[in-house]
Amino acid sequence: MMGSRALLVAAALLAGMLCPPRPAAEAAAPRIGGPFSLVRLDGTPVTDETYRGKWLVLYFGYTYCPDACPTALNAIGAALARLGPRAADIEPLFITVDPARDTTAVLTEYVKAFDPRIVALRGTSEQTADAARAYRVYYKARELGQGDYAIDHSSFIYVVDPKGTFVKLLTADLPGHQLADELKRLMR
Repeated sequence: MMGSRALLVAAALLAGMLCPPRPAAEAAAPRIGGPFSLVRLDGTPVTDETYRGKWLVLYFGYTYCPDACPTALNAIGAALARLGPRAADIEPLFITVDPARDTTAVLTEYVKAFDPRIVALRGTSEQTADAARAYRVYYKARELGQGDYAIDHSSFIYVVDPKGTFVKLLTADLPGHQLADELKRLMR
């Protein structure tokens, strides 16, 4: 006959086999998106709340970027063209991570080359850092010598719904037609 102690051990082992331990709670996904305070090229201050009611397609980059930024902005422009009238529900934003060089004049000419509907935003170094932090954007200046620099940065397109909630992170090398298809699917 089993002693009471042995019976308790056997019961505990049996309970462990019949009721396996629950998996550890999954770590919460990092929050993406949030408040920002920047300035449109006409000098108008804007925040994330300025754009409520529209789908946001945000891209963080800079005008001296040799490849990633032009590729992403071309795709956004192509997607807007492909969406036709549905593009009116989208506010495409290009947020510079290089406010020192990306002046209002430079940004005005730059975004014009891709699509006139793309809105360029800039801010102080602190405002830029705050916006980048909200969207978990990496950027860092890298010296090239002789006073010149490039900016290493993450390259993603962020989609935010009309209520201001982040909904999707897209690779910035997505072709325009695929970006348009993805936006149509999200906007249903």
